[in-house]
Amino acid sequence: MDQNKAKWLALISLYLVQGLPHGFFGQAMPVLLREQGVDLKHIGLMALVALPWALKFLWAPMLDRFTLFPRHWPDEFRRSWILAMNYSAAALLIAISFMPLDWIATDGLLLFGVLLIGINVLIATQDIATDATAVENLSPHERGFGNGVQVGGYRTGMVLAGGLLVSYFSYLGWQVSLWVLALMMVLGTLPLYAYKPKPKPHQVAQQSMLPLWKGFFNLKDAWLWVALISLYKVGDAFGTQMIRPYLSDAGLSLDELGTMLGGVGFVAGLAGALYGGWLVGRISRARALTLFLLLEALAMLGYVGISIEYKAHIWLAVTVEHITGGMATAALFTIMMDRCREHSAAADYALQSCVVIVTGMFASAISGYSAATLGYDMHFAVAALVCVAAVWLVYRASRAGLLLPKSQTMQ
Repeated sequence: MDQNKAKWLALISLYLVQGLPHGFFGQAMPVLLREQGVDLKHIGLMALVALPWALKFLWAPMLDRFTLFPRHWPDEFRRSWILAMNYSAAALLIAISFMPLDWIATDGLLLFGVLLIGINVLIATQDIATDATAVENLSPHERGFGNGVQVGGYRTGMVLAGGLLVSYFSYLGWQVSLWVLALMMVLGTLPLYAYKPKPKPHQVAQQSMLPLWKGFFNLKDAWLWVALISLYKVGDAFGTQMIRPYLSDAGLSLDELGTMLGGVGFVAGLAGALYGGWLVGRISRARALTLFLLLEALAMLGYVGISIEYKAHIWLAVTVEHITGGMATAALFTIMMDRCREHSAAADYALQSCVVIVTGMFASAISGYSAATLGYDMHFAVAALVCVAAVWLVYRASRAGLLLPKSQTMQ
């Protein structure tokens, strides 16, 4: 197979694989546990199993330092980690499948949570290696579309596991559903055997983790950069966390919410990610980031004044918000790739993504207080204002020369 085609196929499948566990356990498990009578407080605490995604920067430098199979694959830093993590996660899923669901709900919830943390550690580590592969093997003009593929692939995996697989859960049952999930994760690695990424530079082999992180923060205008990636998606995270309760309070049924957010929202988000990724490769990074922020602000304002009597307004608001959210995410991930140093792509990208995750979690956490205090309409207006405010950081970063599509300029 042509290596360029093999590259894209491998990236699509690997990002899809990452969305599978999140789709199944994030979407289905709260419902399944509630049906088993698990307390809402315990179900809420299950969100903590995703903590490894916010902490993955702690071990990301290891993936720049050595391969797991030095004797057989001395230069295969990325493939060795990806394959080992994927297969280990599949094995762990099979192990969990032998734990009866009713036993998990009554006596095994703590063990189940620990095992889910293990799966998240494995998939987050696979994500580090996959992102590094993308950084090292995508040219600057390919990175926009590459990040559209990243967002789209992950969303597709979430829908396959959290929508399609869950819809057949009553027929397959708990154990077989997890077997199917494990099989999909194994199949997702097959394209990687047809594609051989470029060998990773070895300059970092003897460098410890602390100097790696220190080196990243010694780059030009490092704190301006951290402020940009921290706040770029905060307005979106702050606003979107309240969309489901807002639409529910407006009178939409669960079935309508599922169709609107899981169906139309998914297609719109996928289209937005792919189009945004394509566009960021054809106009300047600064223009793309600014345009997408302003569109996100308009999307937040689109939720103001929603009424159950005007379903077309609701459908339009959901569609526009998912499109603009996908576009902005693809653009942000693209400039994060641009910022990575050649010899430490895994560490640099993981560090940046953790910054985005943590600030997004904080914005989501305080969104409920905002909506309860200000009301939904004012809450979304504030979210729009936060999106617009982030344009100033894009302007500052552009003036400082930080948004050039060539990471080599920062070496």
